[in-house]
Amino acid sequence: MKKYIAKICLSVMCFMATFSVAMAQQQVLTLEQAIDVALKNNYNIRLAKNTAEVAANDYAYANFAFAPRLNATTGVSWSSTATKQEFANGTKRDTSGIKGNNVNASLNLNWTLFDGLKMFATRDKLEAIRSLGELAIKDQIQNSIATVIGGYYNIVQEKQQLKALADQMSISEERVKLSDAKFTTGLGPKTDLLQSKVDLNAQKALYLRQLTVIEQSKSLLNQLMAVPSGATQYDVMDSIPLNMALSLGELQDNITKNNTSIKVQQQNVQVSSLAVKESKADYFPVISFNSAYNFNRNTSNAASNNFSPKFNRNGVLNYGFTAAIPIFNGFNVKRQVRDARLNLEYQNIALDNVKSQINLGLVNAFKDYEYYKQAFALEEENLDLAKENMMVALERFKQGVSTTIEVKQAQQSLEDSYYRLIQARYNTKLAETELRRLNSSIIQ
Repeated sequence: MKKYIAKICLSVMCFMATFSVAMAQQQVLTLEQAIDVALKNNYNIRLAKNTAEVAANDYAYANFAFAPRLNATTGVSWSSTATKQEFANGTKRDTSGIKGNNVNASLNLNWTLFDGLKMFATRDKLEAIRSLGELAIKDQIQNSIATVIGGYYNIVQEKQQLKALADQMSISEERVKLSDAKFTTGLGPKTDLLQSKVDLNAQKALYLRQLTVIEQSKSLLNQLMAVPSGATQYDVMDSIPLNMALSLGELQDNITKNNTSIKVQQQNVQVSSLAVKESKADYFPVISFNSAYNFNRNTSNAASNNFSPKFNRNGVLNYGFTAAIPIFNGFNVKRQVRDARLNLEYQNIALDNVKSQINLGLVNAFKDYEYYKQAFALEEENLDLAKENMMVALERFKQGVSTTIEVKQAQQSLEDSYYRLIQARYNTKLAETELRRLNSSIIQ
């Protein structure tokens, strides 16, 4: 059993040494680089850009709504006639073998001169939709950057947890040495030695698990950057920088004019308002200018009498004005206008709801920010106390004035302090990121 345990420990230590060398050789991925890759590749951003490009393409042709519509048609047909006739006076006529062809063409122009200003409303709506697409891209970029920041610093805090575990393993190794020395000299029981080895092996298992967690976290970041999930051969920074000077008053003053989610919804209101104008235009008559040129040509290789032409050609040009006056269509226009107004009312309610949610999110995020800042400062102090307590406990154990239980309690306290401090630092960064996202200052 001892040989088996020793073999496991040796394998773990070899793996840790290999991992440390590999980490030292890995290229460090900075947060700025991760964000840059995500902005180029992120699926949600690419989808938002595609939608915006459709809106921009529609707007590029918006002014053609004022242009006339010109259509041309043409056709050609051939005929072959075989006719036999007998008359009452006994005469007969056979006109078999007569062939002919017909060519026709027409050119039609329709120019809407007035449609209740619907053309203008449509053009303005397409412009508003284009602006909506641009705002949607910016909003998605803000959200994606915030997610990348969270994913990147999640790897950093997992890496810090790994370092904390390595420190704990060093303490456990010292416990094993002291327990072994005491047991060898008869100053301590074998149970202390066995328990210290069990604790060390447990921490080695946690270390291996933490390595896996780091790889999984990198895969999640890769997904956000839209790169292969297996491409995890990179390292991240060691620290999490914090901005400890954010002010709620300044954030609240700027959030209404800066927040992209609010701007997106305001643009939705604008689009719906223009849709109402479009619907109202159907109450008015549509006045159009129309013109057409028609051409027709018939040819035949023979004629039955002197009055049947062998060749006939016509060209006719006509033009004029038409007015389509809506009189009654089952109140369909009234229904459409009411639907458009209801949609506008819905969008206004949605705007109020978005503003309320954003303000609530800002207040709650700032409360988290303030709490985690205080918790971070407190846990820094706690970590210093836990380290000092650990040193005292080890020294007391070395001198034989304390038990392994006291050392284990001190070690557990140090482990918990490390965990809480790392979590407090990471959560402070998440709260800071959320505040910057809500204020739309995250891309600055």
